[in-house]
Amino acid sequence: MGADFSPKNEVQGAVLAQKEFGSDIKIILSGDKRMIEAEMKSANIAPDTFTIIDAPNTITMTDEPVAALRTKRDSSIVRGLEAVKNGSADAFVSAGNTGAVMSAGTLELGRIKGVSRPTIGSLFPRSMGGYTLVFDVGATVDAKAHWLREYAVMATVYAREILNVTNPTVALLSVGEEESKGNELVFESAQLIKETNVNFVGNVEGRDVLNGKVDIIICDGFTGNVILKFAGSVLGALKTRIKRYSEGGIINKLKAAVTASVLKTSLKDFDYQEYGGVPLLGVKGVVIIGHGSSSPLAIKNMIRRAAEMTRRRINEQIEQELNKLTKIVANV
Repeated sequence: MGADFSPKNEVQGAVLAQKEFGSDIKIILSGDKRMIEAEMKSANIAPDTFTIIDAPNTITMTDEPVAALRTKRDSSIVRGLEAVKNGSADAFVSAGNTGAVMSAGTLELGRIKGVSRPTIGSLFPRSMGGYTLVFDVGATVDAKAHWLREYAVMATVYAREILNVTNPTVALLSVGEEESKGNELVFESAQLIKETNVNFVGNVEGRDVLNGKVDIIICDGFTGNVILKFAGSVLGALKTRIKRYSEGGIINKLKAAVTASVLKTSLKDFDYQEYGGVPLLGVKGVVIIGHGSSSPLAIKNMIRRAAEMTRRRINEQIEQELNKLTKIVANV
């Protein structure tokens, strides 16, 4: 509940996931039971298809996250995360209020040992294929150097286990590639990341987010969120420009149709629906956060990602890597 098209898209996304994954996963719907059952009835879905956790309250997109978590304990976000906490669910997926999901994920589940701040990352498609991971894209606006070091470790585990990158390269986002370029946060973070076992290669610039120079880019949440929001606007801007161009006569219409077809295929990886949502790393549970307007396809892919993270035991591996880091730092 609380997303732009709840609970319709969530229910339909759950149906898509069940069709694709079958008995490999069990889907629980957390939200207003009456609304969910009404949606299932209108879509001719058998009432016993999904287990429902009745959560009559809704945290809206305009609610202040922390305040809403205190006053709306019967919300779908809180009740869903409680299911993960008590072991009746392995993972939580939501397209609701991002701030509320992040806050509730941290408060309800707690942090993995060795994690100062949880982080969220996003996949950015590369010009030659594949993806670059960027952490942090908005979990914490400000940052400290040792947080970025932890982000680098967590992102490395995620890229290795979920994206199947054997030895992912890690870089810091800066205003230049040279070690002398950047601010105090970049300088200090670079020194701390060098103490870890991650494959750190130095600094990269903004243009490197899409050119595939490295597998993982680390930055503060303010910068990462600006990049995420800008990237999300590119596809829409291109579609608008093509549509306006097509209004200039039959020749332009034909050119625009060809261009649109090529763009649709070549920019498919830019569509958020393909990867569904972003992982919240650092909490004691698997949490995937989706776009507020997530389609059924996006919901389905969020569920798929959550299942992958659960099977690969991402959190256990993150804790192990951070424990190694603690020992390394202690010996420095």
